[in-house]
Amino acid sequence: MTLTAEERIALIQYRLSEAKDTIMDVEVLLENNRLRASVNRIYYGMFYALLALGIAYGYETSKHQQLIGWFNKNFIHKGLIETRFGQYINKASNRRTKGDYESFIVFEKEIIEEMFVEMKSFITEIDFFLLGEK
Repeated sequence: MTLTAEERIALIQYRLSEAKDTIMDVEVLLENNRLRASVNRIYYGMFYALLALGIAYGYETSKHQQLIGWFNKNFIHKGLIETRFGQYINKASNRRTKGDYESFIVFEKEIIEEMFVEMKSFITEIDFFLLGEK
């Protein structure tokens, strides 16, 4: 899909807004001890931020692992973004997959709260990388 510069900017802003909106979703879910759902939304908040990054750099895919691989190869391995952010998205992806597809998965609230902190940091980092704002 070919986008105009204005459409690209609007889509990047939309994806970043989507990522930030998931922060509120996770807050509500954690308050209500909806831990599996929290893991899902934490991951998707980061995923939406990665979609924005991909759009900014002309990379589009609907495949989650391809997008994460592209991010790790082009931003983490090249030192443009700190290694810890690659670890955050990989960990969230693995836990989201387990929570969504495996039976009898139980997450500890402390672990999810730590993931939530990482998610907010991840979204802020991508936002800053793209827009130069914190």
